[in-house]
Amino acid sequence: MSRGSPLMSDPFAGRDASPFGRRQRRPRGARLPVTVVTGFLGAGKTTLIRELLTKPEGANTAVIVNEFGEVGIDDALLRSSSDATVLLGNGCLCCAIRTDLQETLRTLFAERGRGGVPSFERVIIETSGLADPGPVLQTIASDRALGDVYHLQGLVAVVDAPGGAGNLDHAPEARHQIALADRIVVTKTDLADAARAAELTERLRALSAAPLATAANGEIDPAFVLDETLDLAARAATHDHAHAHSHGIDSFVLFFDKPLPWPVFEQAMAVLTGLRGADLLRVKGLVAVAGCRGPVVVHVVQHVAHRPVELLDWPDDDRRSRLVFITRNLAKAQVEPLFAAIAGLGGPEMPPRNKKLTADA
Repeated sequence: MSRGSPLMSDPFAGRDASPFGRRQRRPRGARLPVTVVTGFLGAGKTTLIRELLTKPEGANTAVIVNEFGEVGIDDALLRSSSDATVLLGNGCLCCAIRTDLQETLRTLFAERGRGGVPSFERVIIETSGLADPGPVLQTIASDRALGDVYHLQGLVAVVDAPGGAGNLDHAPEARHQIALADRIVVTKTDLADAARAAELTERLRALSAAPLATAANGEIDPAFVLDETLDLAARAATHDHAHAHSHGIDSFVLFFDKPLPWPVFEQAMAVLTGLRGADLLRVKGLVAVAGCRGPVVVHVVQHVAHRPVELLDWPDDDRRSRLVFITRNLAKAQVEPLFAAIAGLGGPEMPPRNKKLTADA
């Protein structure tokens, strides 16, 4: 995992008798929430955001727009709705543009403190329709200074009913956007017949267990997009398959009945990310850590881990550790034995030599 944000490193260690810092009621604590809105070209991202900004729940929002091309149309459309809108060009939130995103987030926060921009309470990032959202998720995690003031609230994927199924067939970016999403919004259902909309919903369910809602002309319950939720219950109940869903993308859940020693859990994740980090699209979960009262929220994107946070208490009566994996060409049968062997938790035997968890497995 990235040394910029290792799982075991926490600048607040020692406070409130927790190795992970002050216990928090919610995963974000006092940090500013960042919502990433992604979706393929023409999905309706800008319309959705513009409608959100007209609602009381969307007030005091800074918007960062990433577009493909030299002229920022979406940026112009959103400027009338938000007092703090920033345009990032080139349509690719990676490499140099990823650095631009880091600088933009730093500048926004500094200007907020100086009164140079209104005191926004959240940030919405609209990615280009051609962008893989993975690097966006990594940006906050890999920059510890940003992680102290911002928190990834959620990734929302927007897909339009008329063209969504075709985009999933032909565009790997569209499939990644859906697979990584915390929530999915289907738009333009008035322009598609019932059979096509049903087919799209079935395709989306095959790629993701994220909660799904429909937006009419961009209108949707703001809570669906902006509220804080781990969405683990739905994913754990739905996605526990032993095969890849589509084009090598899979999702599965690991449960552990007993609390885990943190160094053991960290070692298992370090081995996994070291060997197969590129195919570990996302890991999200609650870990019961020996000696901790509440669960520890973990979030890993490929090689990069967000700062772990201990919550005050569990969200339900199930006190087991639960980890949701979203992977590419990496099956549950390859991952589960790694944790079982390192943690001594029992479970299936280690796989035969030809199924070892190697970089070319």
